[in-house]
Amino acid sequence: MGYLVLDSCTACGACLLTCPEHAIVPSLPLQVRADRCTSCGECVEVCPADAIVEVRA
Repeated sequence: MGYLVLDSCTACGACLLTCPEHAIVPSLPLQVRADRCTSCGECVEVCPADAIVEVRA
C-alpha cells in the first residue's frame, strides 16, 4: 500500500511537515517516496485539498 499525490495538490506543504518518515518529496508535483513511506496515513488526514490518495501496489 502507498500514496499518490493528485494534480489537485496545491503544494501547501502540510504533508511535508506532518510526515514522520520524511517520505514526501518537495517537488512539483509533490511525490511520496515508497521506500520511506510506512502507510501511516497522516499525510492524507492533514491535506486540505484531499489530494493524497491511497493506492494498492
